Amino acid sequence: MLITVAVVGALAGVAGLSVALVAHNRVSQVVEECADVLRRQMQVATGVDKQALRDMAIVHYDALKEMSGQLSFSLAVINAVGDGVVISSINGRTETRTYAKVVKNGRGLSMLSPEEEQALRAARLGKGPVVGMDDPLPDFGHAVHS
Repeated sequence: MLITVAVVGALAGVAGLSVALVAHNRVSQVVEECADVLRRQMQVATGVDKQALRDMAIVHYDALKEMSGQLSFSLAVINAVGDGVVISSINGRTETRTYAKVVKNGRGLSMLSPEEEQALRAARLGKGPVVGMDDPLPDFGHAVHS
């Protein structure tokens, strides 16, 4: 009985240590991402033209099942304070549709697709110009719409 308790205790300790290491790594990643955003915002405070469009990112994807080759795209272009535009082009066999959505303070004024959100997050972090949907980026505390 005593050996069983000792083994269970040791396993619980190892499991707890594993969880702590994973949490520590994630916290370190989030802190670094926040530091990157703060460094970029500090450039605004040190005299950089806040209205100049300076950050961009583009995400290519297959928007329609009948189309392949990642011909559709979402392009985010923003200034130092996160104002700008997201332009998306959805390409089909017989037509192409283009959408432009306004971005204010790093958020779309209308609902953004997951691809548009990914382009916007990448632009805010300076991770452009080309980003994939599977590139891990923080969501800045607001939900990604599906």
